[in-house]
Amino acid sequence: MTASAQQTGLLDGRTVLITGAGSGIGRATALLASAGGAFVFAADIKGQDETVAAIGESGGEAEALNLDITDAGAWESAVGNVLSARGRLDGLANIAGIVSNTDTLLSQTEEGWDRLIAVDLKGPWLGMRAVIRHFLDAGAGKVVNVASTAGLIGMPDVLAYSAAKGGVIAMSRQVAVSYAAESVQVNVVAPGVIRTPMHGDVTPELMTAVKAATPAGRIGEPEDIGNMIVYLLGPGSDFVTGQVFTVDGGWTAQ
Repeated sequence: MTASAQQTGLLDGRTVLITGAGSGIGRATALLASAGGAFVFAADIKGQDETVAAIGESGGEAEALNLDITDAGAWESAVGNVLSARGRLDGLANIAGIVSNTDTLLSQTEEGWDRLIAVDLKGPWLGMRAVIRHFLDAGAGKVVNVASTAGLIGMPDVLAYSAAKGGVIAMSRQVAVSYAAESVQVNVVAPGVIRTPMHGDVTPELMTAVKAATPAGRIGEPEDIGNMIVYLLGPGSDFVTGQVFTVDGGWTAQ
C-alpha cells in the first residue's frame, strides 16, 4: 500500500492549512492531505507553488499562500483568505521550521537564538491564535504542531532548537486542555531524523550511524510524518488531544 493510498478519503470535504508546504515534511503532508480528499492551502515563503502544481497533477485541489509565520498580520490575512475562498477551515498543520548548525550554549548568538525562537515557537503560537478564534466560532477544529525528539530528550548542538520544540510541546498541551470542551483538538508530532532538505548537510557517515541506532533500521521519510499528521487532522482523532506522537522508528524507546 502506498503512502497516499493509506489516506484515501480520510479528509473528504475538509479544508486544511499547512505551513512549510514548500518542501520536506510540509510538502509530503500537503500531498497526503490532498490524497485524503482535503482542499489544501499550501503555505510557505518558497516552493509552495510547486507543491500546488504537484497536487493538481495528482487530481487534487490546492492553493498557494505566501506566509511569514513570524508575522501576526500575515497569519490573520492568510486565515481570512482561506475563509473567503472556501468558507471553512477545519485544520492547521504547523510544520514550518528552521535549525542551526551553530546552536550550542557558547556558539549560539543572541540574533540566532531570537530567530530560531521566532520561527520555531512564536510561529506556531501565532498560527494557533489565528485559527482557534475561527474554530471556536465554527464549533470544532484541529491543530497539529510539529516539534522534534530534540524537545523531549537531551541532544548536543541544538540548544535554541530544543528549547523551541520543547516549548511547542508544553504550549500545545496547555492549549489542548483549554479548548478541549469546545471540540478543538491540539496534538504534537515529534519526528526523529527525517530525510529532508533540513538535514541536507548531514554527512553520510552520521546518517549511517543514525540508521544503525534506530530499531526500525532506516532513516525516516517525510511521508512517515505526513501520515501521522493527516490522521490527526481527520475524524478518527476526535477524542485525542494534548498528546505527543513520537515518530522515530523506535529510537527514543531504547
